[in-house]
Amino acid sequence: MIYKIRIILDAEEDIFRDIEIEDNNTLEEFHNAITQAFGFEGSEMASFYTCDEEWNQDEEIALFDMSDSDSDVRLMNETSLDDVLTEQTPKMIYVYDFFSMWTFFVELADIAEKEDGRVYPSLLFSFGELPDAPPEKNFEAEEGDLEDNFDEDDDFLDSYDDMDFDENWN
Repeated sequence: MIYKIRIILDAEEDIFRDIEIEDNNTLEEFHNAITQAFGFEGSEMASFYTCDEEWNQDEEIALFDMSDSDSDVRLMNETSLDDVLTEQTPKMIYVYDFFSMWTFFVELADIAEKEDGRVYPSLLFSFGELPDAPPEKNFEAEEGDLEDNFDEDDDFLDSYDDMDFDENWN
């Protein structure tokens, strides 16, 4: 089967690419198609993240295993597209270049039959120009988000005496 997928840059202006790719391709092959479609060199770290309908990030699927221990990191080259992107779970998040944090919303738009003579993956449609720098992200909490978790009488952050670490560790 062929997946038709829209990849949207997380920005105020509309910038997206529509790609068609075989459902059994790996996420690494999909990553390569995305970087080519948006004009990236493809040499930076990247990850896909599974998510729910509201785009709440869940499991990471990394390009490389950068962990120090024997962790169970899912890797792009070991994960096929149809393992994580289905009609029931049609959304993912893609982050390219962890220093710049280019963030994209990935959504399965359609599933079609493979056409003889067509080469996959292929770029179906391109809209908008990629800016020179990634859009700014606002990582500030909404007003009231933090206040709800602490009482005004909490002074545990004012004193290190009761904490179990050496404050001069470095």
